[in-house]
Amino acid sequence: MDIFLTALLFLFVYMCVAFVISLIRKDNGTADIAYGWGFVLVAWTTYLLGNPGLVAFFASVCATIWAARLSIRIYLRNIGKPEDFRYKEWREAWGKTFVLRSFLQVYVLQGAIIFLVALPLSLLNVYGPGSAVPTLALVGFGLWIIGFFFEAVGDFQLAQFLRNPESKGAVMDKGLWRYTRHPNYFGESLMWWGLGLAAASTLLPFIGLGALAAFISPILITFLLLKVSGVPMLEKRFEGKPAWEAYKKRTSVFFPLPPRA
Repeated sequence: MDIFLTALLFLFVYMCVAFVISLIRKDNGTADIAYGWGFVLVAWTTYLLGNPGLVAFFASVCATIWAARLSIRIYLRNIGKPEDFRYKEWREAWGKTFVLRSFLQVYVLQGAIIFLVALPLSLLNVYGPGSAVPTLALVGFGLWIIGFFFEAVGDFQLAQFLRNPESKGAVMDKGLWRYTRHPNYFGESLMWWGLGLAAASTLLPFIGLGALAAFISPILITFLLLKVSGVPMLEKRFEGKPAWEAYKKRTSVFFPLPPRA
């Protein structure tokens, strides 16, 4: 249990540093850049302090690849741009309480989410020794690869679309975006379901039903993406626009499906 507390303490200090940087930059988008690296911190802290096996190593590598791509992409995307619309709205709405609420509702809360979503990694690193790789763990890593494809390719396709001057006023409905309105969110969810499956199947012989705690991660991330900070906030921005409403009618919101006629 000390390993979990150590990782949590390191994560808290890390989020505090990110918060201070955000005050200096006057931009809470710092939280988005810090998000991915928080997983790297938790993964490798528990890995170095724990008793990890082969599945734990591959899971930590997968999380590092995902986090590095995400954080670098967000950093490059935000260079020279104003604060994200979400944080700008909160800055105006929170007024004099902005600093305290930013610390608690953005950085501390995000740290808590990171710690919970990273549970498959932490559990594997602490309780999952051994060189054996269960078949279900291989299935889980397969799901992770598919999810990574959806997130990385979806982000790339969207970036190409936004760079094209002819795209102004249009809706992205090509490539993966033809089959789901949020291929990147679907991909992120699928990656964590994959890691959750890999962790649970590996941990079951060691900690019994406690291995099911690995599924807290994908359940939480899927809920947040579908109901809280992902899909709802983004779709609200386009609500009422004819092109968007037409796109909504023919395209699945999350799971990739053939377009409706």
